[in-house]
Amino acid sequence: MLSVLAALAALLAPAVPAAAAPRDPARPVVAVAQGALRGRVHDGAQEFLGVPYAGAPVGDFRLRAPVEPRPWRGVREADRQAPACLQFSPFGLRDPLAVSEDCLYLDVYRPQGARAGERLPVILWMHGGAYSQGTGAQFGGRTMAALTNSVVISINYRLGQLGYLGLPELAGEDPRRSGSFGLMDQIEALHWIRRNAAAFGGNPGNVTVSGQSAGSGSVCALLAAPAAAGLFHRAVLQSGPCTLLRTPDAARAAAEARAFAARAGCADPGAVVACLRAATGPALVDAARTLPTSGPASGDGLLPRDPAAAIAAGAWNKVPVLIGSTRSEARFFVALTQPRLTEQEYARQVLDTYGAAGPEVLARYPVAAHGSPYLALSALMTDSTFACQTARTTGLFARQVPTYAYEFDDPDSPTLAGAQVPGLDESNAHSAELAYLYDFTMGDRPLTAVQNALATRMKRYWGAFARYGTPAVRGQTPWPAAGPNGAVLTLGPAGSRPDQGFATEHRCAFWRTQPDRPL
Repeated sequence: MLSVLAALAALLAPAVPAAAAPRDPARPVVAVAQGALRGRVHDGAQEFLGVPYAGAPVGDFRLRAPVEPRPWRGVREADRQAPACLQFSPFGLRDPLAVSEDCLYLDVYRPQGARAGERLPVILWMHGGAYSQGTGAQFGGRTMAALTNSVVISINYRLGQLGYLGLPELAGEDPRRSGSFGLMDQIEALHWIRRNAAAFGGNPGNVTVSGQSAGSGSVCALLAAPAAAGLFHRAVLQSGPCTLLRTPDAARAAAEARAFAARAGCADPGAVVACLRAATGPALVDAARTLPTSGPASGDGLLPRDPAAAIAAGAWNKVPVLIGSTRSEARFFVALTQPRLTEQEYARQVLDTYGAAGPEVLARYPVAAHGSPYLALSALMTDSTFACQTARTTGLFARQVPTYAYEFDDPDSPTLAGAQVPGLDESNAHSAELAYLYDFTMGDRPLTAVQNALATRMKRYWGAFARYGTPAVRGQTPWPAAGPNGAVLTLGPAGSRPDQGFATEHRCAFWRTQPDRPL
């Protein structure tokens, strides 16, 4: 069981400027604050790729707050995606060479024919990956932009200890006394959107922040960060409830940072900052191999309180919320760590983890009722972590702002490429919904016609929420607001249906009696 919890905790090149050229409908040009960008038309949408939203965080700028990018002359080609940020857990990156510390770029997608000043809703997407891996380049927004008449933006942000290092000596360089550089990057991207969204036809007064897994944890942090106030107007949290993805406090973050610095050969407090800035990227990745980052820390000037605590107290950036999870989240993590779990191992793990409550847990999640130890443990872990914590976080939001909850349930959904274990059913697992919302490059197979129809309905719901703050779509099943009855909209290939039995189906009354085991 501890290995599964550990897996849950652990998972979560610019183009060259060119001279101005005659206008070409297939190569649209947009002027942003730093200069002109030439994009391209692709699959019915316009895209502007590899756009810098901050300066390169390299050399003396490593482990510092982001700064605005430099302006350029002429027209900058924006038809190639930028490298991913340095990967500290490179699972799922198909081209491991396409990485760089010079990675603070974003991709912009807009409907074909969009023009400046149209005031279209803007959707900012932040990828997941345990704050240690992934890239915005895996999430194309062409289909979402064209279908929902929105501007979709996907970003990279710094990962691993380059993005999250609560070292007191580093924090002392910033007036906010924070080492959460990845969160600073995300806020800088929001400032970039504030300055430049209108040039793409977007409305800087209607911005939705959205993310999945650690990206959802980033949304939680933005909701609680005073510096992000007023920069966004709706929030989407996918498979990353704030009560589950708790932030480390300053003391824990500092202890983790010192352990990492020592592993990197930078143990001298008087020279630790210079040493870390001089180290090679691969050396830092190697030092973090058994010391994964815990993500943004709380208790500093950037993030004064843990997001879940801030939301519970009503001290947060209040906006309408759309939140949810997949039907069998934990199948991904159990398949990753214990694909051949035996019945005896399952029973031993449950008893070791839950102590006196272990027999009752086994009685509620017997192997015989699920068909295998793998499926039994997956159901147990899904309910105790993602499902019931999503219900808990939903309750915090619903008492304060318009809130809409969902459960994704496609029993034949694709899984992440490279994550399949022969003989195991990994449908509906963590990340299963991503291929239905974005032009996702990491699905193990294309969607079927029926699944594409579900994907279209989901995009329309998400797009309506971004536009109006409510996911109301003419001709689609009405989405009830979450409230005291715990209403959830189930999203499946046979259609969508309101469901008030989510908490009962996932045994949340029982899990409320158990101690929290936050990631």
